[in-house]
Amino acid sequence: MFCRSAGRALRALALLQLQPPVRAAPLTPRGPAACYGTSITSGKIQVNGVHLHYQQTGEGSHAVLLLPGMLGSGQTDFGPQLKSMNKQLFTVVAWDPRGYGKSIPPSRDFPPDFFERDAKDAVDLMQALKFKKFSLLGWSDGGITALIAAAKYPNLIHKLVVWGANASVTQEDVRIYSGIRDVSKWSEKVRKPLEELYGHKYLAETCEAWVDGISRFAENSDGNICQQLLPDIKCPTFIIHGEKDPLVPQAHAEYIHKHIKGSRLLLMPEGKHNLHLRFAKDFNREVENFLR
Repeated sequence: MFCRSAGRALRALALLQLQPPVRAAPLTPRGPAACYGTSITSGKIQVNGVHLHYQQTGEGSHAVLLLPGMLGSGQTDFGPQLKSMNKQLFTVVAWDPRGYGKSIPPSRDFPPDFFERDAKDAVDLMQALKFKKFSLLGWSDGGITALIAAAKYPNLIHKLVVWGANASVTQEDVRIYSGIRDVSKWSEKVRKPLEELYGHKYLAETCEAWVDGISRFAENSDGNICQQLLPDIKCPTFIIHGEKDPLVPQAHAEYIHKHIKGSRLLLMPEGKHNLHLRFAKDFNREVENFLR
């Protein structure tokens, strides 16, 4: 999912099992990108019958995969992370899930198992790129995908960071999704870069299909997407949530935190949905500290 946001800064967290949520101190807006002398390269590789596009940068021994949100791509969702994460410590890969970004064809669809499909694609992409073990940074829908991947492929995942994610869909969520169904009602700031990437017709049709696809989870018992998998996540996990996120209610972050043993939860009082873009410098620093 998308939405520009404001937020407050992250601070160091104690390593306590199921510790209470921590609220962040004030943040400064995004500044100039740090430079580490390595360029951002891109390519396509065939995985599970489709050609997946990815971007890669850095030369560190710790591989990290960035997983975008609905209609997202590395280009639209993770510019500040690709530019400014520590490229001496990390090798950073951002992928475009099938049907998103430059991983077209195929056109995007939303069968009942689309999150599981994305999780398998993501893991298989990293293995095709010869990374034996890696960490996951998942935003929004990418956070759901990352949760599933961490649970189903525990031997491959080093650490996990998710923000703006949910493990179930409530009737309140369905109401929120319905409110963003018509892309013509989005702000130009949000809509324009996606129209430039996809064209209006593909953007509008795919958004409508996404709303239908994710809303179907509300018909499951407890609106389940991946609740039953959360106890299977054994890697260190860091959950971040903006308390002013208009798309994902805070109860979702609290549920994920409660059901992943030893996880950390950071609440950002002024944070909205894409806190990693609005306050990228602080976000990157705190995530890097967690990943070390």
